[in-house]
Amino acid sequence: MSDRISTQAPVLDGQNLEPTLAPSYFIDSDNAAVQTFAEGVVGNGGDDIDRGVQLYYAVRDSIRYDPYDINCTPEGFRASTCLERARGFCITKAALLAASARAVGIPSRVGYGDVRNHLATPRLIEFMGTDEFVFHGYTELSLEGRWVKATPAFNLSLCERFGVLPLEFDGREDSLFHPYDAAGRRHMEYVRQRGSYDEIPFDDIMAAFHKYYPRAMERGFRVQDADFESDAGQDSNSQEGQSLEQQ
Repeated sequence: MSDRISTQAPVLDGQNLEPTLAPSYFIDSDNAAVQTFAEGVVGNGGDDIDRGVQLYYAVRDSIRYDPYDINCTPEGFRASTCLERARGFCITKAALLAASARAVGIPSRVGYGDVRNHLATPRLIEFMGTDEFVFHGYTELSLEGRWVKATPAFNLSLCERFGVLPLEFDGREDSLFHPYDAAGRRHMEYVRQRGSYDEIPFDDIMAAFHKYYPRAMERGFRVQDADFESDAGQDSNSQEGQSLEQQ
């Protein structure tokens, strides 16, 4: 039986939050650029929920989602590297949201689950050799005494190219299951829970990538001469054409 992701935010119950406020190698909230980014987003006003929501949308939409060029080195997985490149994938964008939250005093950590029905192109699925995406990353923010999950992976322009609704976040409800069509009738399927961490479990992720994606890892996890967002638009147009032909 699959270990499903819980969508009920757990009460903190006196949990030690110091590790979720401290900078780490991957969630480098002490990086000057990360601090400038976070402070520029939230300004001086608002409570933690307001600031958490503002940071979510800033990371979601200002950092382009790009699974065609993943730097599978420790440096490549750092939040500050994601910010510097202005692009990343679910794991690094979740790290950037966590680092930005810590930079403004909001406890945060990262969580993972394995998924199917991910927003993907046929080219990406062929490259990876599977439709199962392991260690799909999200962020957990401590807001109003609870851990609330937020998934900033898919930027608005990408969702528009795919023809799907963007994933919203209000700071109170978990934001996990991305709608797969504009009607919101199908959702991403979480098939395995990987847990929550104060720091990115880099070695575990690399071991899973080598196991599930040997072909992609042999190629340096880079799709040559391809643009994910452009492919998304082509795939969306193709699906729309097929739908019209069936009517």
